[in-house]
Amino acid sequence: MNTETVERYSRHLTLPQLGEAGQQRIQSAHVLVVGLGGLGSPVALYLAGAGVGKLTFADFDTVEVSNLQRQIAHTTDRVGELKTDSAKTQCLAINPSVTIDTINHGLDEDDLAELVPQCTAVVDCSDNFPTRFAVNAACVEHKVPLITGAAIRFDGQIMVVRPDKPDTPCYRCLYKDGDETVETCAQTGILGPVVGMVGCVQAIETLKVIADIGSDLSGRLVLFDGLAMEWNEITLAPSPDCPICGQN
Repeated sequence: MNTETVERYSRHLTLPQLGEAGQQRIQSAHVLVVGLGGLGSPVALYLAGAGVGKLTFADFDTVEVSNLQRQIAHTTDRVGELKTDSAKTQCLAINPSVTIDTINHGLDEDDLAELVPQCTAVVDCSDNFPTRFAVNAACVEHKVPLITGAAIRFDGQIMVVRPDKPDTPCYRCLYKDGDETVETCAQTGILGPVVGMVGCVQAIETLKVIADIGSDLSGRLVLFDGLAMEWNEITLAPSPDCPICGQN
């Protein structure tokens, strides 16, 4: 590592669990971030700041004024820009040494089949079940770790899917066909910092997975209640009837 790199990541290098070896793994990683809204904003900013070598941002939406209450990667002067471009600008301002690719359309099965195998990890920050289901299926097929999160009103949840490890559940073990809700933040509202809390946990879990440190949230669903300021955890087991990873 050169002097600038050591200075930039000095707080990581000081951590005995991470150190130079862990930081080098981060710098060699490629992470796909699906959705650059409320969850994707802190995920993108923290992963860029951490020095993830390559980031791919996927989102087809543009920045709106109503986004700015919670989507901290975007600014008023970038209203109307593609969210991927806006987030890229903000991330490169934090860390110009990272490489960022952008995909400005909805990802279909062919896109995911091509992109997911190239990634060290995928972070699902989308806001709809079809996308979450498709991303989960691709990650399970190609055995790529998935860090997924969701938030609405005052509540959030985070789960890590580790198809690269045996006997671990996937997202479809938790949600079956017909479980999908149609609620959106536009309909029911969202307290801005709630998505920040969830997105920050997603970023932590992503860095842990990349650096292979600590105990990740595979097999565990973490629930956040912002009104009560409580964190709860549910243990999950693989479902034998799961349409994606089940044995039946």
